[in-house]
Amino acid sequence: MRFRLRRLAAAVALLCAGAVLVPVQASAVEAACQDLNIPVSLVDVPLLGLKDQTMYGRLCVPPGGSRTLQVLVPGGTCKSDYYDPPDLSETRSFRKAVNKAGYATLSVDRVGSGRSSKPPAALLSASAQANAVHHAIQAMRTGTVGPGFDKIVLVGHSLGSATALIEAATFRDVDGVVITGFTHRIAPLTVTPTLVALGPAMLDEKMSKIVGLDPAYLTTVAGMRYSAFHNPGPFDQQVVDSDEASKDLIAAGEIVDAVLIGLVLPYSRRINVPVLVAMGEKDGVFCGPLASDCSSAEGLRQGEAGYYSSEARLRTFVVPGYGHSINYAPNAPLLHDAVTGWMNEMVGR
Repeated sequence: MRFRLRRLAAAVALLCAGAVLVPVQASAVEAACQDLNIPVSLVDVPLLGLKDQTMYGRLCVPPGGSRTLQVLVPGGTCKSDYYDPPDLSETRSFRKAVNKAGYATLSVDRVGSGRSSKPPAALLSASAQANAVHHAIQAMRTGTVGPGFDKIVLVGHSLGSATALIEAATFRDVDGVVITGFTHRIAPLTVTPTLVALGPAMLDEKMSKIVGLDPAYLTTVAGMRYSAFHNPGPFDQQVVDSDEASKDLIAAGEIVDAVLIGLVLPYSRRINVPVLVAMGEKDGVFCGPLASDCSSAEGLRQGEAGYYSSEARLRTFVVPGYGHSINYAPNAPLLHDAVTGWMNEMVGR
């Protein structure tokens, strides 16, 4: 009898020990992240083979690794934090959702922003950014700055989407493109709040502390993030504060050819891989009267289909009820699910 009791006690202890291990196993499923500084250039063929700029990227790889990488390019006045906002619920983290779906991510700071190098603003354009992203993609394919990847999907937001469009159409070196917060029509009746939100970065209390910043760099005026990027979505002070704290730089030249090449010219028809376009239903920069129909995925698809080739097999998605910066929407998981579902179908792990 005593022997049986001892065996029972031992079994209970073993079960308890197993229960204690569960939290450790749960924490182990988090992606492994590392900071990368990737040598890049703003021109097609770097002078004498030298890459004279640095692009910062946060590489996160899910447990067990991944053969497929998403390169995440943020919009103007944003940096890599856009895809993983600090101090907010995980529901706003595009990066974590993608990692949990089994894909690696590289969230970059555009050259001239965040932790990337800051050349004279006159050197920066959407095309120059596309060249820099191209060099980063090549580095990730070959594994020269970290693990190599077999498939790469380029994901952009707003100005980052213009950069992604130009990169994919020019170099044709990716396996898919996700465009968010960008269509081929600007909304003339509602874009004004976003435009007037921009001002010289040197006059901004936070940005003016950046060493060597020249007058051609811009940022958003303090207190303008909601009206510029979130309106008419529900006002959430925590979200707005997080976005304001993470705001960064943009060079005026990036806007010029983003409009010329991304909007005016049918350059996106050169993209020869699957494309997903995702928009906020109430995006005041691109959607509304005299602009893109973002009231439904089908309306968006009909408006954008003519700008893409049949090879793009265009898919579209709309986040209901939110403005421009859809990753901050309370229903952002709808976007995350749409992107990972599209990835599973069109690209694969």
